[in-house]
Amino acid sequence: MGNTLSSCCKGRPKDSLYEPALADSEREAVADLLQYLENRGETDFFSGEPLRALSTLVYSDNVDLQRSASLTFAEITERDVREVDRDTLEPICFLLQNSDIEVQRAASAALGNLAVNTENKVAIVALGGLAPLIRQMMSPNVEVQCNAVGCITNLPLTKTTKPRSPAKSKDMRVQRNATGALLNMTHSDDNRQQLVNAGAIPVLVQLLASPDMDVQYYCTTALSNIAVDASNRKKLAQTESKLVTALVQLMDSGTPKVQCQAALALRNLASDEKYQLEIVRQRGLSPLLHLMRSSYLPLILSAVACIRNISIHPLNESPIIDAGFLKPLVDLLSSTDNEEIQCHAISTLRNLAASSDKNKQLVLEAGAVQKCTELVLTVPLSVQSEMTACIAVLALCDDLKPALLKMGVFNCLIPLTDSESIEVQGNSAAALGNLSSKVGDYSIFVRDWSEPNGGIHGYLKRFLASGDPTFQHIAIWTLLQLIEADDAKLLSLVAKSEDIIQMVKTIADKHVESDDEDGEDGEGEVVALAQRSLELLGKGPKQTLVEG
Repeated sequence: MGNTLSSCCKGRPKDSLYEPALADSEREAVADLLQYLENRGETDFFSGEPLRALSTLVYSDNVDLQRSASLTFAEITERDVREVDRDTLEPICFLLQNSDIEVQRAASAALGNLAVNTENKVAIVALGGLAPLIRQMMSPNVEVQCNAVGCITNLPLTKTTKPRSPAKSKDMRVQRNATGALLNMTHSDDNRQQLVNAGAIPVLVQLLASPDMDVQYYCTTALSNIAVDASNRKKLAQTESKLVTALVQLMDSGTPKVQCQAALALRNLASDEKYQLEIVRQRGLSPLLHLMRSSYLPLILSAVACIRNISIHPLNESPIIDAGFLKPLVDLLSSTDNEEIQCHAISTLRNLAASSDKNKQLVLEAGAVQKCTELVLTVPLSVQSEMTACIAVLALCDDLKPALLKMGVFNCLIPLTDSESIEVQGNSAAALGNLSSKVGDYSIFVRDWSEPNGGIHGYLKRFLASGDPTFQHIAIWTLLQLIEADDAKLLSLVAKSEDIIQMVKTIADKHVESDDEDGEDGEGEVVALAQRSLELLGKGPKQTLVEG
């Protein structure tokens, strides 16, 4: 620091037209300040002659002197943080507005150090320190940005600590600008992490309680962006115990843009199991259901996206059903103009049916399957994938299989086994496989052996010929269920299908190394299923089928 000040005293070359010579008062201030810095351990820089010397440098037209002043303030506030008066804060706030990056960086660091003190926080806001800090947050210099954000996050932006001032509306504008600037910084991964490290999260959470809808919107959106990152969600879970409660309350705010962002923030938080449970515990289901029933598309989308994540947790299945979500979710399947809403709705219904036969029955009774069979052949591939997956999950329940077959699911599942989408093919085949086991009455399988779209026969032939071990596994397992059903007509149809029998023989004759029997693709199990099928058809040697 002393070297920096010494260089300012040497004057300028005689031919310099742009650098002003130091005034006598400035030279004197530099000399005094050098003396004070020599005895810095015994000097109070926040009052008297030391502060006057620093202020002279601050208000100089010489940028080198201003740099020296800002660096001195940064150094002394690093080790001496206490309540200071207006005479100390005003020069530092003045330096914040300097166009020089070095001055900005040091001044914001000094102000951030002083803002650790409660009394200083209020004084900085009262002196208008926020506005230049906000401008610095948009600086191209990362260190200036971080210092400004670190300082702002220490300042009191809440109503209770704000100084009483006639310019209340101006304070609110500053608050909006500050939170808007914080929001802008959350749009990139790097900036988000810098903000979190600078301590922005507590300020954003605190300001969710602001009476201003713009501040609420900026904060909910910023927190939603921050919650995209798993590490940030972990930090939020550890430090912000009231976050979910605040966001749930904002879903009832009556301001659509705030409600929407609150739901989206909860959706991102609900990527984690802890938050999936906490949102339900904090009574988040009722406002989400209210938003889902809205006529405003963004509200519907944000709510159904949120409930989809919440429904992932098995313990939330029954509470969501009991809260009355099934019928609205089924109704949303008809949102043919919005693929995302359809995807979220059907995926939620599948999640709700995942763990319990009782819940599967309730999802069926709500009309989910009927709606799927009406729409699935005409919706986008992403929705088809979710709908066929949902039917496959419901078909795991033996008691529901007769009802599913009577609803005509074969009319859509069989054609979709030949979809252009691998996922749709697999999900449709999995549903057919689940329906083929222990169904009792196999007359529909006989009826649809050749039609529609090649029927059950065509599906089995395509999957066996695919060369894909997973698809072959599904097809042979399904074939074995049909054979074990011991339905005379069905057995006759299978036995006459030489193309299928030949492909099964080819698979059954494969040599599988003993080490590979339990490999990733389960090739050993596929071979065993093929051999068992041939044995039951009387077309192969007897085999002992090991349980897969």
